[in-house]
Amino acid sequence: MITVSNLGMQFGGQWLFQHVDLQFLPGNCYGIIGANGAGKSTFLRMLTGELESTTGEIYVDPEKRVSVLKQNQNAYDAYTVMDAVIMGNQHLYDVMKEKDAIYEKPDFTDEDGMRASELEVEFAEMGGWEAESDASRLLQGLGIGTELHYDSMATLDPRLKVKVLLAQALFGNPDIVMLDEPTNNLDIEAINWLEDFLLDFPGMVIAVSHDRHFLNTVCTHTVDIDYGKIKMYVGNYDFWYESSQMVQAMIRNKNKRNQEKIEELQLFIQRFSANKAKAKQATARRKLLEKLTVEEMPCSTRRYPFVGFMPERELGKDILTVNDVSVTVDGVKLLDKVYFSVGRNDKIAFVGENELAQTALFQILMGELQPDEGSVKWGISTSQSYLPKDNSAYFDGNKEQLVDWLRQYSVKKDDVYLRGFLGRMLFSGEDVFKSVDVLSGGEKVRCMLSKMMLSGANVVLLDQPTNHLDMESIQAVNKGLEAFTGVVLLASHDHELLTSVCNRVIAFQPDGTIVDRYGTYDDYLEWVVQNKN
Repeated sequence: MITVSNLGMQFGGQWLFQHVDLQFLPGNCYGIIGANGAGKSTFLRMLTGELESTTGEIYVDPEKRVSVLKQNQNAYDAYTVMDAVIMGNQHLYDVMKEKDAIYEKPDFTDEDGMRASELEVEFAEMGGWEAESDASRLLQGLGIGTELHYDSMATLDPRLKVKVLLAQALFGNPDIVMLDEPTNNLDIEAINWLEDFLLDFPGMVIAVSHDRHFLNTVCTHTVDIDYGKIKMYVGNYDFWYESSQMVQAMIRNKNKRNQEKIEELQLFIQRFSANKAKAKQATARRKLLEKLTVEEMPCSTRRYPFVGFMPERELGKDILTVNDVSVTVDGVKLLDKVYFSVGRNDKIAFVGENELAQTALFQILMGELQPDEGSVKWGISTSQSYLPKDNSAYFDGNKEQLVDWLRQYSVKKDDVYLRGFLGRMLFSGEDVFKSVDVLSGGEKVRCMLSKMMLSGANVVLLDQPTNHLDMESIQAVNKGLEAFTGVVLLASHDHELLTSVCNRVIAFQPDGTIVDRYGTYDDYLEWVVQNKN
């Protein structure tokens, strides 16, 4: 159990949050959410003991072993992969190394024998004889083959180092696991494995994440950091979001005490408690939600931007044909005779580990990169708008004020309209006079989305649109693309976004070819699993 009492954290004279009282209980999974800069990672570091609070205290049961996902990928370069994982239980590792060192001594004494015997008993009690096999199972589950288990961490690809550190955090059946963005840089197979592992995990999990699918699948509680306050609610992210929206609507309509609205909320609780993502998690959540009252439902003050794409022209029959396109960049063949055509009702998810291939295709489609061979043909009824992965060309060195930057992409040029438009994208007050080259990564993406919305295009191309965005903006993009009546070409790591928006998947293969499947992203993943077995 972890108890947080009257917790406060102050930076530079400003309170990040204060008067926080929470209790984390064994067997539950807590997802920590909040806007960028709200203090999610800071709060987690306080729970781990890495940061000391300004006020209040955090009590962690000293009998419980706490494991934390490390962030420094190079911290274990002096060790083998196997040793790095076993170091997740530092005491076990220390006992193992001391025991091995005694046995390797050339002048083995009686005292050494007695100490070795003590260590053997302790080693066995901690499950030491199964340590390597347990570590191996974790590594293989995350996609790291046995041929790498005794290699040096220094030689490992950075993407694999992330997986090793995750295996380290999960090793040895800790009582409490704390994870900061555990799905970052993981492939979909590893994420699915992690979700299944945590659903079976008997201990407590506390995770900071922007991954809505992950939060929805594994979490029994949501911890919301919002405007200096931290509150805990029963349910996963979707439950938190939907119920907070309902409560906000009730407040706006001054119907909070209206019996009909209360009954509506109660029905919502019942409906959601019966929903299931995975059986085990759903059962645990159902038991919690059944005890929930309307008064305990979240009421967030969080603001969401408006994202809505309105095509000015209806699409015709011919949209796009990509005919045997090949391209090699820096000696690497990214696309090899890629062929597909796009229909007027298509919303396509572009997936695969090779993001360079996805970006290259988008650049070819937008005329920014010429293919080595093959051709691209857009239908005469189409108009395109593009959100590139790298938007620096639009902002770097540009001293224009935001309102003037947007003006060049708008038919309506007056300040009132533009400021109102920017206000809906959460640029309010003096924000509209900022120089665009000083905007944050998330603000730049919102600017690019504004540019796309003003275009009136009936085909939108988005290359990793959720990069740099907070949960609120991701949710808004999700809604906007779901409602869009035109064609969507979307490359993203966001499972929830791909699943809810797209009806077709094009997966890039390592050899530059593609696999083209109609159906949802979840349908595609199921097909992949079936074809592996």
